[in-house]
Amino acid sequence: MTPFERAIRPFPGLTLALLGLPVAAGLVGVVAPAFGWLPALGGETLTLAPWRALLQAPGLADMLRLSLVTGLASSLIALAIVTLFLGAFLGTRPLRWVQRLLAPLLAVPHAAAAIGLAFLLAPSGLASRLVSPWASGWQQPPDYLFPGDPAGLALIAGLVLKEVPFLLLMSLAALPQCRAEERLRVARSLGYGRLNAFLRAVLPGLYPLIRLPLYAVIAFAGSTVDVAIILGPSTPPTLAVAVVRWLNDPDLALRFQASAAALLQLGVTALSLLAWWLAERLVARLAAGWLIGGTRARGERLGRALAAGATALSILLLGASLMGLALWSLAAWWPFPAAWPSPMTLDAWRQGLASGSAPLADTASLGLASTLLALTLVLCCLEAETLRRRPLAPGTQLILYLPLLVPPVAFLYGLVQWQAQLGLAAGWLAAALGHALFVLPYVFLTLAESYRRLDPRWGQVAAALGASRARVFWRVRLPLLAAPIAVAAAVGFAVSVGQYLPTLLLGGGRLATLTTEAVSLASGGDRRLTAVFALGQLALPALGFVLAAGLPRWLFRHRVTPHSSTTAST
Repeated sequence: MTPFERAIRPFPGLTLALLGLPVAAGLVGVVAPAFGWLPALGGETLTLAPWRALLQAPGLADMLRLSLVTGLASSLIALAIVTLFLGAFLGTRPLRWVQRLLAPLLAVPHAAAAIGLAFLLAPSGLASRLVSPWASGWQQPPDYLFPGDPAGLALIAGLVLKEVPFLLLMSLAALPQCRAEERLRVARSLGYGRLNAFLRAVLPGLYPLIRLPLYAVIAFAGSTVDVAIILGPSTPPTLAVAVVRWLNDPDLALRFQASAAALLQLGVTALSLLAWWLAERLVARLAAGWLIGGTRARGERLGRALAAGATALSILLLGASLMGLALWSLAAWWPFPAAWPSPMTLDAWRQGLASGSAPLADTASLGLASTLLALTLVLCCLEAETLRRRPLAPGTQLILYLPLLVPPVAFLYGLVQWQAQLGLAAGWLAAALGHALFVLPYVFLTLAESYRRLDPRWGQVAAALGASRARVFWRVRLPLLAAPIAVAAAVGFAVSVGQYLPTLLLGGGRLATLTTEAVSLASGGDRRLTAVFALGQLALPALGFVLAAGLPRWLFRHRVTPHSSTTAST
């Protein structure tokens, strides 16, 4: 075994430990305060008092309902949109158009999308202005509650906007694994319509491959904090938002209640996943006869219309939200019902640049550090997998998803407790490591398929010419994979930029990023400055994706490909 192989082989175990141990330690750290044990705050006996206090909290039932319903409903709607769209347009030009838009859509952070949606659909938002007064007759903003409606509809809409691109990305990556094109071709040759062929022949093979990402979406949607602060109701809020409020309350005694609520949030997420799993079993049983029923074209037109309409509406809402942000960032005076601000000014941008330089620097440095760490670990894991000639076991992949499946609010507070107990300083380093916990799974998801599908003959040819394992890795594999590595890095950077809770908790409240500032301003600050911070939050990931698209081509612009050398010799 060469030194390179000895250095690479421990990385899968090391990576799993770096992912699994913080989550496990965080959960352990939150259990003791939940039962009254926290000597630093005077809790030296085990008691159920925190749970009794939690059960008496006003609006607890509504908090649980909101967390359950918004998480499950948004995930179901997003899955339905993605399924219908793939079924109606797999292998067609509209799918290729949407694929080109996928990277920009993924680059939009959750908080920026939520702020943009709030600015678009609020009573005095851009949508109302565009139809007033000529069509609606409104001279004043209409009387409806958005965002912050008690049913959580605004929160569901905001979550769907961001879940659709993620699920579509995961599905597109999984389609080759289930041989979707072959399945679709066979079903079409038997006379099935495009949508029916996809639902009966492709979806049964595709769904198991996207089950884990879907579970991650459910866990995120039911426990998100930043999107719920911006779009969700405030009295009562979702349970995750209530946990953060109790944690930040000046009354330190509420930390015990917050710990109990964090454990309850874990239970809510587990209940959501269990409900979804039971629904999967039910649907599989009910659909067994339909799959072989022989109906070949029923609902084709309706399904295509719904797929086109829902996808177009999602893209339109996201695009209009960003346009609304841009207009608000330039507005000096924008009374209702004027459709456009007048006059326009750059004052908000000047103010944002003056106050946002430190958050911008922290956002960029946290993103770069966490992405570099995650990318290094993922590349070493995948190279170790190549050396062993077998992929990671399913149980191992489950650990990779662990930070996405466990509600962040449930284990991050436990990590804060460990920080305090061990005397570790809160700040940039702790926040960067916390970001890496969430960046690594996304980097692995984005890069793994490309790494595994790289033709092994490139390495074999290099080895036959005398190249060592290390040289094959550095001089052959990495350059050939430069484009997917750059995309994975851009995705990881975008994930880091959007992190709110790790920055807030592990940074000890002393670290400001564009996301924490945008969420704080969205809770009642100046709309113009909020729009500037939201656009700044969007600009960093967008820059990352632009670099990911152009940098590999520029770095290897002098590379001689087999095609070019053949053309030259001809």
